[in-house]
Amino acid sequence: MSGDAVVLDHVTVPVGAFTLQDVSLRLPTGYVMGLVGPNGAGKTTTIRTLLGMLRPASGRVEVLGRTLPAPAALRQDIGVVLDRPSLVGEWRLRDVERALRPFYDRWDPTRYTGLLAEFELDPRSRVSELSRGMTMKLQIAVALSHGARLLVLDEPTSGLDPVSRDDLIGILGDYLVTEGRSVLFSTHLTADLERIADHLTLLAGGRVLRTGTKEELMDAYCLVRGGPDDLPPDGLVPLLGARRTGVCVEALVAADDVPLLGTGVVVERPTLDQIVVHLGARRRTAVPA
Repeated sequence: MSGDAVVLDHVTVPVGAFTLQDVSLRLPTGYVMGLVGPNGAGKTTTIRTLLGMLRPASGRVEVLGRTLPAPAALRQDIGVVLDRPSLVGEWRLRDVERALRPFYDRWDPTRYTGLLAEFELDPRSRVSELSRGMTMKLQIAVALSHGARLLVLDEPTSGLDPVSRDDLIGILGDYLVTEGRSVLFSTHLTADLERIADHLTLLAGGRVLRTGTKEELMDAYCLVRGGPDDLPPDGLVPLLGARRTGVCVEALVAADDVPLLGTGVVVERPTLDQIVVHLGARRRTAVPA
């Protein structure tokens, strides 16, 4: 057993024409890891793999100290918030508790009722009547009502308005106050992760481009801009995801390579979104047709 909530060690998972290839990452207990990358990068496949929904062709997956495939009892400790929830639309919110309570040994009905009130969810409402933001809050209420030690969220903020996104970030912050809780958060809306994530894993084309603390990732690159003659086309300094026009070149450059650039180059600290865009573009152009 390790001190990590999630470990993927050289995991390869073929899914049709797509392959999650040699993925390794670690989420330390008590922290938030963001899985980031463009659509089709492999974020959802990674989540399905660590939930045991997909079985790797090779590699090792460990969740909360248990190597998969793990006993069914592991589900007691994992709360899942999916982009497309599987709850029955005709259920009223009080029916959700009746349906799910038998599956969880530590289900707390008082906690569930209290969370519905806190999230302003009417127990008499049907699942199908909820907005997207309300549906996300309902899934989180379920997860927190059975004492989950690990929350796994797959694109939970996609399609939410700014207020609902802010509410969700606040809820996750409250969840993490209790020691030993961890969150794996998949999204392509990187602004949310810049606020809450401690660790980041950047995926593109089914591979890990970089994984580590948020500070390590943000400090590893610089955004550079210059005229066509200021930045080299190739060679001395790799220009990652370069965008060229007739008058300007914009690219991501490894921070260690910045001193090799000319004095006419503008150097800025990139946002996480810019890192994802440029590294994702680099991966797309590197894959043969």
